[in-house]
Amino acid sequence: MDGAKEEEKGDRTLAQSSRAKVMYETRRAPVVYFPREDLRVDIDKACGKTTFCPFKGTAHYRDLILPGKKELCNAVWSYDETLPEARQIKGHIGFIPEALDRLDLGDNRLQAPDYGNISGPLVDWLLREAAFLPTPEDFTQAFVDKLHEQGVPLSRLTILAWALHPRIAGHHYLWEKGDPGVTTRSPSYEIHELPEFKNSPLRHVSRGLGGLRYRLTAAVPSEDFPILKDLRDRGMTDYVAMPLPFSDGRINVLTAASDAPRGFSTADLGLIFECSAVIARYYEVFMQRENAQAVLETYVGKRSGARVLGGNIRRGDGDEIDAAIMFCDLRGSTKLEELLPRDKYIKLLNQFFETTSDKVHENGGEVLKFIGDAVLAVFPAGQNPVEARMQALAAARAIVAALAEIAPCPSQDCLDCAIGIASGSVLYGNIGSQERLDFTVIGQAANIAARLGDYGKAVGHRIVVSKDILVEAEADALPLGQVKLHNVSTPVESFAIPADR
Repeated sequence: MDGAKEEEKGDRTLAQSSRAKVMYETRRAPVVYFPREDLRVDIDKACGKTTFCPFKGTAHYRDLILPGKKELCNAVWSYDETLPEARQIKGHIGFIPEALDRLDLGDNRLQAPDYGNISGPLVDWLLREAAFLPTPEDFTQAFVDKLHEQGVPLSRLTILAWALHPRIAGHHYLWEKGDPGVTTRSPSYEIHELPEFKNSPLRHVSRGLGGLRYRLTAAVPSEDFPILKDLRDRGMTDYVAMPLPFSDGRINVLTAASDAPRGFSTADLGLIFECSAVIARYYEVFMQRENAQAVLETYVGKRSGARVLGGNIRRGDGDEIDAAIMFCDLRGSTKLEELLPRDKYIKLLNQFFETTSDKVHENGGEVLKFIGDAVLAVFPAGQNPVEARMQALAAARAIVAALAEIAPCPSQDCLDCAIGIASGSVLYGNIGSQERLDFTVIGQAANIAARLGDYGKAVGHRIVVSKDILVEAEADALPLGQVKLHNVSTPVESFAIPADR
């Protein structure tokens, strides 16, 4: 640009220059860059924020210091080391639009932006074929193949996608030249405390600090990420980490490495960068599907979650099924809550729920819900009612034995429970209001199981079952006779079952 150019904030001139440069980029407004020595205000030392552009390099942001020591955070940026194509703006300063009130161009005019056209094989694939790939692993492999078809010298590609899951933090998809297929790792939330993650480009980018680019043939500062040295020792010459933002604001990460002598070209990285938003949406779809499944399995159980995802979502939707129903209640819970600090009591309650759930699942059942300090579980009969009842009885014995190994406090040497089991036809489906549904079982068998548990607690038996649960001879089953249960019109012939069989 020729002539004097000024950037102003209020009545303060921020910069004045006759040597300013204009950068035109695809789908971006033109940006005027000023030589650092033509600034009329002070800028602070570089702060932690950086952003990456595959055309220009890594931008370092600084605070703008106005008169009166007022600061505008991250108001200016500069490319201290540029890629070859952007060498003319090395050491120049750009201003974020919010830092300016007026830009005086003199007799100069900015050209209308040329948005260009990046249509090509990769874009065509993303718009047409990619949508039909069933898994993120399939998508990752196909994406690698398409980049190779475009001549991108890719030797390693990773995608870090954060998850909504009670146990795992996300998925890390890894493709490496010479290895078959795509490897998926699913780290737990402990990843955030691991040194190898804390000191990795993945953490840097996912925290919103911008992308990164390293030419590994040049000297890599020792204080930078250890993985860079590892990759260089393995023959890599170039490395880039780019953000893949999801629509909910979470930032996922794509990394690429090359072992080609010259690494990636600007066109190579520009192709990936231009498509990154679309690529991010595909992974978001994959993760949303998995998140929905994980949330449903966590809150309503695996079988019930599958039914909901399968379309059983309307009030009243459900099936009549034959099943064994178990109701397991923690005994002495009120006393334990009085004796223990709140955090220890919650930890103990979680231990009870986990132990009970594990034994139910190990024996073919499913936990439907936690009710206060009790567990409701179902053992669907399917084509084998006898097996379902035997599974429920085996789970009850296993629960009692496992709880006996847990010492809740010095005054109580083990956890205790009261279990009721009954079988019959129940409605397995949705009930509730129009806005809030519950996927559960409704029927007399569920009522009887809960009442048998209460009765066992009152008479001192840990496991009480209805007669139809005893599908084979139980020599040690103790007959309790016809038991009158609360809110059950007909007495139920019941038996107490010793836990240590």
